[in-house]
Amino acid sequence: DTLWDLAIAEVQKRENPDDDNVKPGEVWEKSVLFMGNKNGGKTTIILRCLEREESPKPTLALEYTFGRRARRHNAPKDVAHFWELGGGTSLVKLIRIPITIHNIRSFAVVLVLDLSKPNELWTTMESLLQVTRNHVNKILTKLEKTNPEVAAEIKQRMWNDLQRDHPSDYALIDPFPIPLVIIGSKYDIFHELDSEMRKIISKTLRFVSHYYGASLVFTSKSEALLLKARALINHLAFGYDKSKYVSVDPSKPLFIPAGLDSMSQIGPPPASDTDLGKIHANTPLELWKKVFEKTFPPKSFCDLRDTKDPAQDSQFAEYEVDAMRAQKNQ
Repeated sequence: DTLWDLAIAEVQKRENPDDDNVKPGEVWEKSVLFMGNKNGGKTTIILRCLEREESPKPTLALEYTFGRRARRHNAPKDVAHFWELGGGTSLVKLIRIPITIHNIRSFAVVLVLDLSKPNELWTTMESLLQVTRNHVNKILTKLEKTNPEVAAEIKQRMWNDLQRDHPSDYALIDPFPIPLVIIGSKYDIFHELDSEMRKIISKTLRFVSHYYGASLVFTSKSEALLLKARALINHLAFGYDKSKYVSVDPSKPLFIPAGLDSMSQIGPPPASDTDLGKIHANTPLELWKKVFEKTFPPKSFCDLRDTKDPAQDSQFAEYEVDAMRAQKNQ
């Protein structure tokens, strides 16, 4: 090879660091599922990632859209499938539709948590991640029987992203089985909260993200913050370079790519030693949950109660169907 050939190969390798299996000229497909609080800003983030100028509509059940990008000039366009789960935690069983044994290798999850509702934060996060993890683990168990190499590769991949310089963290964390990004939305409202409350929420989300081997970013409607969230999502969806920028200052919006935090930097849960001594917990996650819920007791909220009947939604009006329905009801 000439020096020029080697240079081209090197650039291509840098542009697709995670993707040794994609040959030049081949299209790759990735899928990303967005879920989180109702009205938390998921649709806004998706539209921003796809550079669409339309105003967001409320999401009903499970919605699908896609984006296409070329990694370099004259290359075929790669496809990213974007799924969005509406209804907060009420329709979480629908995740079985987008996440399947056929696309598990190229699947990622984005969890959008509304920072302006700290009392709903832990409950939303826990129920969505638990159901998703159980579903992914079932797929991996099936895959171990049919294609053990792929199953082992998926499991190992999540550990590979973690920092080598903090081996003591390995015993305290439990990485999510597929790539995960946690987005704290509505940072502008969150910024008005008392500084002590902000510190507790930020520290807890840093712990949770590190525990799951996830990336963490705070965002709002501000263009600069949306661009940071977009950089993380573009990495998952289109294989763009991973950002090396890190911001852990609790007085500023957090931005921590997966694997760039550590337990020693995060510190202990935000409670006094005497309070910590009184708490009985079996895992580090349970300990943090109890400390967090002491400050922000979980509000009993039911997403199902607010779920509108899709048949009545004007977005989906169809004259013939609606007329027949009205006739039947009558």
